[in-house]
Amino acid sequence: MASDHPRSNLQPLTLHVPEPRFRPGDEADFVAVEVPAAGLSRRPDTAEPAADFHDLSYGLIRVLDDANQAVGAWDPKLSPDLMRRMLRSMVLLRAFDERMFRAQRQGKTSFYMKATGEEAVAVAAAHALDYEDMCFPSYRQQGLLIARNWSLVDMMNQIYSNSADRLQGKQLPIMYSVREAGFFSISGNLTTQYPQAVGWAMASAAKGDTRIAAVWCGEGSTAEGDFHSACTFASVYRAPVIMNVVNNQWAISSFSGFAGAEATTFAARAIGYGIAGLRVDGNDALAVYAATQWAAERARTNQGPTLIEHFTYRAEGHSTSDDPSQYRSANEATAWPLGDPIKRLKDHLVACREWDEAAHAAQDRECAEQVKAAQKEAEKNGILGHGLHQPLDTLFDGVFEEMPWHLREQQAQMLAEETASGRPWDRKA
Repeated sequence: MASDHPRSNLQPLTLHVPEPRFRPGDEADFVAVEVPAAGLSRRPDTAEPAADFHDLSYGLIRVLDDANQAVGAWDPKLSPDLMRRMLRSMVLLRAFDERMFRAQRQGKTSFYMKATGEEAVAVAAAHALDYEDMCFPSYRQQGLLIARNWSLVDMMNQIYSNSADRLQGKQLPIMYSVREAGFFSISGNLTTQYPQAVGWAMASAAKGDTRIAAVWCGEGSTAEGDFHSACTFASVYRAPVIMNVVNNQWAISSFSGFAGAEATTFAARAIGYGIAGLRVDGNDALAVYAATQWAAERARTNQGPTLIEHFTYRAEGHSTSDDPSQYRSANEATAWPLGDPIKRLKDHLVACREWDEAAHAAQDRECAEQVKAAQKEAEKNGILGHGLHQPLDTLFDGVFEEMPWHLREQQAQMLAEETASGRPWDRKA
């Protein structure tokens, strides 16, 4: 009989489905987010075994306190000049994002992704790394190029897929590739750059080079197999790589709980692989700089990889194709307890009497004008909304290091047919 079944007295199993705290129409308050006081986290020696500081994967490294002062062992003690350069890079990035967002809305390009609220993650890290170090970004780290003083016009040419696009229109807008600036080609396939970065770092070590690699992904992408494969190789071979996880709370329209945020931190993923893990206030530029600098020194001295979780918030939509009001509370961005990274660094400089509100307002205007001038220059080369800008035969270029015979044959055939028809390729076609 059914009642005699040995499990008949057990409760039925239930499946847990993660659910974000706030949905459209809710008032976001983030009272459940633990924000420890700045300066409390200890800073281990870069040669200390990873097993000795597991606590740093669960806490939150913060340098800037509520009084806008830099405190604690992680204070990198940067010069005012360097902090002002970092601030300018973040302001310029925000101005760039605003203008390119409008360009997309005006039909000048098809797609754009802003880094609003996450500027410190890329900019501060870029300043902490050596220029020769190789960066493997995801699609929201345009701040790396801006912090490395790369040409805004060149970046816009790629966004517009115009006649001066160094990638010849072969990449989705914002998926830059700048070898000269140590900026590896962005991939739209999530986290493929992780094993690439680890492999590059392993090769650098095998050759006895001194350059390290740094790689970025979103917290949702840590659920991808590529992330875990990369962690395994990085751990086993002690690859000189910094693995950044940008936990901005949302992976497109899915909140971080679907990637495991309800169970533990993303920095804690490092513990299972036996590598160093740090959890950092991603809206604190000094904390991001300090953590990156520490991880870079660890990598350069053959102590192995470091995984850094940047705890931050995606203030706007995932991209121009996204409407965040459909899945999250309208006031989440303003309620986020860690504030605005630009304002926090600015307020720190003001508190140190190394900056003031008038200088900041002037810099805002100057950066906006710089971006506007760059846009005018880039648009002389065309915009995506006006059609194809590259000769048709270039579709064969840049795919193989040496073009195989069958593609050379097809290219020649295409050119011959074009010549025979008397209709040379039309730039406005």
